[in-house]
Amino acid sequence: MDLGLKGKKAIVCASSKGLGRGCAEALAAAGVDLVLNARTASTLEETAEAIRTAHGVNVQTVACDITTEEGRAEVLSVLPDPDILVNNAGGPPPGLWSDWKIDDFEKALHANMLTPIMLMKHTLPHMIDRGWGRVVNITSQSVKAPIPALGLSNSARAGLTGYVAGTSRQVAEYGVTINNLLPGMHATDRAQALDGGVVKAQGITMEEAQKQRQATIPARRYGTTQEFGAACAFLCSVHAGFIVGQNILHDGGGTNATI
Repeated sequence: MDLGLKGKKAIVCASSKGLGRGCAEALAAAGVDLVLNARTASTLEETAEAIRTAHGVNVQTVACDITTEEGRAEVLSVLPDPDILVNNAGGPPPGLWSDWKIDDFEKALHANMLTPIMLMKHTLPHMIDRGWGRVVNITSQSVKAPIPALGLSNSARAGLTGYVAGTSRQVAEYGVTINNLLPGMHATDRAQALDGGVVKAQGITMEEAQKQRQATIPARRYGTTQEFGAACAFLCSVHAGFIVGQNILHDGGGTNATI
């Protein structure tokens, strides 16, 4: 399927590896020029070069912390008016409700709610003026079914979900869509870290921890970054203009919810 994206330009945040890289690769395969962001310059440039070589698109890199005002300004100085914005940032660490202090919540809110909101606030006017735009926020299945150990993530991402619910319906008439893509467990460093916590808590091997978690997923496996990227690219495509303000699970059936 031709996604109708050749020649478009996109900012993909936190895209040197994992789900962000999966989205970047899928967009590049559709002919989209990219601005990639991550904190580690060496890993970021390796990813950029691999995408340039594989897909022949223009790829620029900005090594910075997208959750800071300075980092966002640096990325937007390279591409202030993207056609596509993919918001992504690492999730806060797991823990217990009794462990978290106000600083922990502030960090989570800045990374997983306020950063995407600020990027949307800057880029949406350009999309509206152009009469076309796509925003995909990588959030979490936890906004559908909260994960007890991820209370910081539950809180911040739920706030972003509420913002998108209203804002997406205000900009849709201008050909601009905003949607959230909700990953379950995928084969990424994040999954490795969470499984590592199970290893430590239960005194089992990593393989046992992974099998234990996979048994809770109807698909009986973790998702791949390629599958996730393909879903993101479709939401950015010309075929997705009637998908507005949705929270789309990409979790192998792992979230036990009717709606």
